[in-house]
This record gives sequence, C-alpha cells and structure tokens, in this order.
Amino acid sequence: MYSEKNAGQFLSSSVRDIRPSGIRAFFDLNTADGDTIALGVGEPDFVTPEKVREACIQALREGKTKYTSNAGLMELREELSSYLANSFALSYDPSHEIFVTVGSSEAVDLALRAVLDPGDEVLIPAPSYIAYEPITHLHGGKIVEVTTKPEEKFKLTPQALRAAITPHSKVLMLNYPSNPTGAVMTEQDWQPIAELVIQHNLVVISDEVYAELTYGRKHASIASLPGMKERTIVISGFSKAFAMTGWRVGYACGPRELIAGMLKIHQYTAMCAPTIAQIAALESLRYGLASKDEMMASYNERRKLFVAVLNAIGLTCHEPEGAFYAFPSITSTGMSSEQFALRLLKEAKVAVVPGHVFGSGGEGFIRCSYATSLTDLEKALERMGRFVQVLQPV
Repeated sequence: MYSEKNAGQFLSSSVRDIRPSGIRAFFDLNTADGDTIALGVGEPDFVTPEKVREACIQALREGKTKYTSNAGLMELREELSSYLANSFALSYDPSHEIFVTVGSSEAVDLALRAVLDPGDEVLIPAPSYIAYEPITHLHGGKIVEVTTKPEEKFKLTPQALRAAITPHSKVLMLNYPSNPTGAVMTEQDWQPIAELVIQHNLVVISDEVYAELTYGRKHASIASLPGMKERTIVISGFSKAFAMTGWRVGYACGPRELIAGMLKIHQYTAMCAPTIAQIAALESLRYGLASKDEMMASYNERRKLFVAVLNAIGLTCHEPEGAFYAFPSITSTGMSSEQFALRLLKEAKVAVVPGHVFGSGGEGFIRCSYATSLTDLEKALERMGRFVQVLQPV
C-alpha cells in the first residue's frame, strides 16, 4: 500500500545518488533578516533592458503565444548565426547547425545525453560548474576531473589533459570563461588542447555562456580552430551577458548530425523554448548590444575594486579575466572552505559559496560573485575585512 514514508523506494538509483546543489543547499542556510549581502548566486543585478521587455509585451498583445518549431524561431537562429560570426568567428548554418533551448542548462543536458553511452568518460577541468557531474552521472557517464592550478590562472594545460585521457575518454567538457574561477583561454592556449582532442578522437562540449564577459581580450572559442568545428558542440545563452536569467533562452551550435541528435531529444521533452522569450532574445541581439556593453563596463569596474580589496585584506586572489566571479584563497585562515563560508555568513552576514562544491582543486577557496551593486560590494568587503582581521583558526 502506498505511503509517503516509503515513496523514496521508487526513485532510480542514479537520482538517489545525486547530491543536492552545493550552491542552493548552502543558500538554504541564508538568513532572512534582509541584512545579509549575497555574493553567491551567479545572476546579474541588472534587469532586462526596457526595449527587450517591451518587445515581449507587444508580442503578447499580438497573441504570439503558439509553439515555434522545435529548433526555435528561424529569425532568432539567423540572428544568432550573424552574431556568432561577427563576434567570435564561428560559422553556423541557421537551418541545421543552430537550435534554441530552454536555457543553456538544457543544452548541456541534451549534449551529454546525445553523445554518452554507459561507461564513457567525461573529462572536466576542475574546479568546474557544479551541474556537469550530476548530469553526466544521470546519463551513465563517468567524470574524470582534470585539475587546474591557481599559479597557472586555472587554465587547462595540455600536460594535465594528456595525463587524464584513457581509452574510455569520449567527451571534453569545457567552460571558459570559467565559473567559478574566471579563467580565460586564448587561441594560443587552445592550440595544444585541440591537437590532443583530435589525436584521441574526443568530442568537445564547450559551455560558453560567459563568452561576452571577458576583460582586455576577446573570447576565443575552441570551435574556431582548424579541425574543431566538426567535433565541437558550442553552448551559450542570454542569461548572463544579456541579463535574462529568468527568460530561459539558450542555444546550441555544432555539426549537423550532433545537433539533429540533440533536437530529437528536445522535441520529446521541452518541445520548444518559450515563444515570447525567444522574441525577447531576438530583440536583445538586434537592439540590446549597447546595454550589454554598459553592463560589461560596470562589471569591469567592480572586478578591479573587489579583487584589489580581497588581496589587501589577506585573501589572495588572482585577477579573473572573464565572467563575474572572484575565487580567493582562504587557506591563510586555517579553515576549510565550508567552515569559512558558514562563519562568514553567521558572523559577518556575507554569503559566498565554499569552493569544495566545485570539485577537485576547489577546497581552500570561496566563490564570490561581483554581479551586485558597488554599494553592496563595498559593504561586503568591509565586513569581510573585519571578519578576517579578528578571525582565529578553528
């Protein structure tokens, strides 16, 4: 007889084995008194530009509430094709090599589902975004972490990748600019990585959702290197650089056969991304790029301030070259990253993410998002400075 007490017996073993999100689980502990400054969740503090919101409202007034094609609005795919070519030297046919997803997260899930067989190994530079491991686990793959080092600016090196490759390696999962480290790879950095990928016949899934958020240099996609387009799925979206987190619009680009495989899964699950959200994304590409550049200038100002003060108060931090995260070391305190984050939250009312949730190499660090107002960043830094000054190792 059914009972809520034993309902868990019906869960699959793969779901039972997944740990809850280390970010979300930690922020369940957040205080609700309104005084805590949150530097944890990776969400822009900007709202979606007014012109984009107005385009959505107008679409609703005109009754544009039907399904789109499974692949998304052709106008949006065509605009994405032009944008990627002009911004990142990536050439994709909008009819067969680009499709629109429910956020970049769905694209990651679809890409892994489309290429993994049970037992296949997924190579992931770590520290890494927390979703890659559980999604891989759900689809029968095995994670192999490739540790990156702070003294190398958390870049993926050919030496580390070569040491991690086995006969079972199938996928190289990339996220540059990196969440959580802010690391960026140049075209020169990618060259030896691409050679290894081709040599060992790997497929690359490149999550480039922070591609627009780089400082001092343009983003370089591994897919732009010779021989890489035909073995790379590029994933991105509108959440971060376009301040559209809640709209849930992402996209995937790649070889026709791989995109067709992902689209087969998408049409049986999500069917299509929300129509009015796609219309808003199209407006962002056509008319919202100036707003994106203004946001980027603000992030750069915050980045410089935040990193300089972190180093001044004794939390050593390399300068992130992309995204909107700082990843300072807390090893000087003698505490684990979780101990530090919990005490910082309780005693100083500043919420950050302990580095261990990001996998190998993350322990001893905390992730801080500077995608919040300068006023709050200054308050948070002042509180962190006082906290570190009086801190006694436990």
